[in-house]
Amino acid sequence: MLILAIVPSLILLFAVWKFDTVEKEPIGLLAKLFLGGALTILSAQLIGFLGEKLLRVFCKDVYELEYIFVFAFFLVGLIEEAGKFVVLKLLTWKNKEFNYTFDGVVYAAMVSLGFATIENIVYVIVNGSNASLMRVLLQAPAHLIYGIFMGYFYGLARLNKGLGDEKKVRMRLLEALFVPAVMHGFYVFCLGTEKKVFFILFVIYEIVITAFTVWHFLKLSKEDKLIPGMEFTIDWDDDEQEGTDESKV
Repeated sequence: MLILAIVPSLILLFAVWKFDTVEKEPIGLLAKLFLGGALTILSAQLIGFLGEKLLRVFCKDVYELEYIFVFAFFLVGLIEEAGKFVVLKLLTWKNKEFNYTFDGVVYAAMVSLGFATIENIVYVIVNGSNASLMRVLLQAPAHLIYGIFMGYFYGLARLNKGLGDEKKVRMRLLEALFVPAVMHGFYVFCLGTEKKVFFILFVIYEIVITAFTVWHFLKLSKEDKLIPGMEFTIDWDDDEQEGTDESKV
């Protein structure tokens, strides 16, 4: 079971890296993002634990829809996605490698899969033979979907930064945080209610959102855009150096 907790993330990591066709990102940066995402499990667990203690002061019955709603959307969805977002922005926003819009998708995917991997490992270790196979297999794909949406808006924010449109930068960054947080919260809420109607809604939602995300991911990969002000300075310097060497001959 422990192997199954890791393998889906590795497969998805390779798939994301493979579709970054214009310019591959440095392995070192991707590794930092993956590890950074994995470490956010600590903040998510701590804040989630404290938040749940506070929530139980106001909601005594953990099976009430109000309790499940707050728990799913705020103590899981918002807290976990906020942690990923902070790591993403700290490590990449001013990084010179962030020169194409699709880079945002790649970066966010690495952070999300880092979180999903360590969360899966912890879940399997804690639950042992009682661990749900469905949860183990769905965890990484679900987090990747949130990451792709986060990365899409994050890439647009960086594009607007290059264009000098600060108003759109702020709007896109907010979307990069809250859209995946709502998606994540909805996922947890539907399963947390343990009601048939919400489970059916969850299945329909997963089929639709997965198909849309795959289509959108492939589209973004093909329509990658260079961010203004982030031209290939390294390649330019190399060409300039070669010209200088030739002039000396």
